[in-house]
Amino acid sequence: MSAIDFPPAKPALSDGGALTLSALAAIFWGTNFEATRVALEHLSPWTAAAGRFAIAAVAILVWLWLSRGLNLRVLRRNWPAFVGLGIAGVAGFNAALFLGMKTSSPVTAALIMGTTPLTTNLLDALLHWQRPKAVALLGMAISLLGVALTVGAFSGTRFAPGDLLILIGSLGWALYTIGCRSWVREAAAIETAAWTMVFGAIGLVAIAFALESPVHDLLHSGPAAQLIVVYMALVGSVLSYIFWQLGIAVRGPGATSVLFNLVPVAALFVAAACGRMPGLSQVAGVVVAILGVLLASGRLPLPSKG
Repeated sequence: MSAIDFPPAKPALSDGGALTLSALAAIFWGTNFEATRVALEHLSPWTAAAGRFAIAAVAILVWLWLSRGLNLRVLRRNWPAFVGLGIAGVAGFNAALFLGMKTSSPVTAALIMGTTPLTTNLLDALLHWQRPKAVALLGMAISLLGVALTVGAFSGTRFAPGDLLILIGSLGWALYTIGCRSWVREAAAIETAAWTMVFGAIGLVAIAFALESPVHDLLHSGPAAQLIVVYMALVGSVLSYIFWQLGIAVRGPGATSVLFNLVPVAALFVAAACGRMPGLSQVAGVVVAILGVLLASGRLPLPSKG
């Protein structure tokens, strides 16, 4: 069957509409952290991650087929990159997230992930033997200060093992982003996302079956846990990605990327709505970290001399 012919994505959407969709994508991503915390009360990390991305991979493949068609030449040309990026970026990143959330908090996890665009730019500069800009280094330092405030490091609290796992996952996602630009050839962004998600899901499902009983656990986890897994797959993964890409198509990557700062803010509000009111240090940490990201991205220029 041939793909359904849709009109081009860019023209019909206004700038305000694109802004709204991009903001919703960031908010949906922010809700994933609280959803993960709740899911892990009923499911083991590998089963929760495998369930989420098995559903998401099928959904995004269907969307790719309907919107563009399945171009197998793209798959044949890039399958080594898709497999490597899917295993390392999708499976590795989400394994670190789900395992890390066993001991980390949703707000801290979201804040660590919120620094990922900044980490990506710094790693990209280092991998290409370029000296990172001083303002980017300053912004990273301020963002890490915000993370430390959120964790409570200055009041004697230590980083939880899960925080470090999530930081490793954040670095893995940064490398995934760089790899998608450097190793994938002649593939649309949605094709790269779909095929890397498929291979990442295959990796997560294989590990889940090797270590756990994912089908049994999912079937007996109860409707609440099952709905949360479906929500994270369809809303917190596929729909968020589509909204984000529509925002980039209309407003450009620079104007869209700044909205990623809504991820930790959304996580903070969701935690409060679930009855876990954040402390003053958490709120201050989120504000400081966002200021660091804005500074490094040029959205918050330093005052000029004189």
